[in-house]
Amino acid sequence: MGHLGSANPPIEISKKKAEARLAAAQERLLRLRLLVGGQIGPKKIGPPLCVLFEGWDASGKGGAIKRLVSPLDPRHVRVAQFAAPTYDEKRHHFLQRFWTVLPGKGGMAVLDRSWYGRVLVERVEGFATGEQWKRAYDEIVEFERTLTAEGMILIKFWMHVSNEEQLRRFESRRDDPLRSWKLTGEDWRNREKRAEYMSAAEEMIDRTDRPRARWRVIPGDDKPYARFAVVEHVCHVLETKLAKRGFDLGAADEPGNTGT
Repeated sequence: MGHLGSANPPIEISKKKAEARLAAAQERLLRLRLLVGGQIGPKKIGPPLCVLFEGWDASGKGGAIKRLVSPLDPRHVRVAQFAAPTYDEKRHHFLQRFWTVLPGKGGMAVLDRSWYGRVLVERVEGFATGEQWKRAYDEIVEFERTLTAEGMILIKFWMHVSNEEQLRRFESRRDDPLRSWKLTGEDWRNREKRAEYMSAAEEMIDRTDRPRARWRVIPGDDKPYARFAVVEHVCHVLETKLAKRGFDLGAADEPGNTGT
C-alpha cells in the first residue's frame, strides 16, 4: 500500500470537472444499487455491500459519505457512526457492537469509523492493552473473512490528509461559529500524536489488507477530488464483484432504470 506520508500527490483537475465526474459516478451508483436491491433488471437480490471509512480528523469522511449516499433512496442504505464504546459495550468482545448494523443481502451499510478503532485510537490512547490490540489484527482479518466468505462486498477507505491541510481545516472550523462544534480539545490532542497515529495506521493497513477486503487510500487534501474518487471506486468494485457473480450489468444501463 505504500507509506501514508506520500499519499497526497498533486491533483490537477478543475472543480467543474470534478463535479461532473461526481455526478456521473453518483448516477452509476444509483443504478447499481437498484440492480443489487432487485428493483430493476431481473429483480434478483444481490450481495450485501458494506463501505467503511477511517481516516484523520477533518479528512473529509463526512463529506465523502454524504456524496456517496445522497443519490440513494434512504430505504436502501444505512449510515452508522461509531464513537467510543459504552460501558455496556465494553463488557462484550469489541466486535460485538458492529454486527447489528451490517447489511443483509441486497442491503448497503456505510460505517463512519469501525472495528479498526481497536488498532488505532484504542491502541494509541491506551484504551486497549498491548495484548488486546496486537491480537485484534488476526481477529479483524478473520471477521472480515467470515463476512466476505458469506458473500458480502466489503470496501475500506482510509481518508488521508496532510498535516498542513489538517491544521488549516482545524483553524477554519475554530473560526466558524456554525462549525466550531466539530472541533474539540481531543482533536487538538490527537494532532500532537500524529506520528503515533501514522505508525498505527500504516501497520493496520499492512496487516489487514486482503484480496477480498482491500484498503483504498484516498488523498483528501483536495475535497472535490476525494469525493468523486470515493464514489467511483465503490462503483468500480461493485461492478467487478457483480460481474464475477454473473450479474448482467447491462440491466443497470437501460433507459428509465433509476427508480425516479
